Amino acid sequence: MSEPIAFPSTTANFSLPLLFLGQAQKEPFINHALSLVDALLAGVVTSSLAIPPSDPPEGHSYRILAGANNEWAGHDDEIALWIGGAWEFVTPSIGLSVFDQAEGIQLRYDGSWQSAIEPSTPTGGSTIDTEARAAISELIDALRAAHLV
Repeated sequence: MSEPIAFPSTTANFSLPLLFLGQAQKEPFINHALSLVDALLAGVVTSSLAIPPSDPPEGHSYRILAGANNEWAGHDDEIALWIGGAWEFVTPSIGLSVFDQAEGIQLRYDGSWQSAIEPSTPTGGSTIDTEARAAISELIDALRAAHLV
C-alpha cells in the first residue's frame, strides 16, 4: 500500500490555508480560503494606497504602495484584503494582473507593479503618412478604451 500524499499547510501561489487530516472545525479554514479566492479571482483592487482606509467594505482589496503605514507597514507591493474585520495580505507572484478601479488602469506584477505607458501619437518628420498616423492614433485609442494605458 502506498503512503498518503503529504500536503503542505498552505497552497504554493497564494498561501491559501489547506485542511489537514482529522482537522476539527474546518469551517473557518474553508471560509478563509474561499474569501481569499473570491477576492483574488476578481482580479480587481479598489485602489492603490499607502495608508489603509478607515472603514473598508467587506471583501474589498487594495494594492499597497511603497512606504505604507499603520497596519500595512512592511507590506509594500502586496495586496491587502479586508476579510472578516481584519486585513489579510497576499504577496503577488510574477505575472499577477489586477485592475485598479480608482485609477482605471491595468497593473501587472513583474517584481514590482507596472502599467503600460501610453505611446505618443506621431508628429513631425520629413515624410508624413496620414493613413499610418490615423491607424496609430486608432490603436492608441483602443488601448486607452481597454484601460491598458
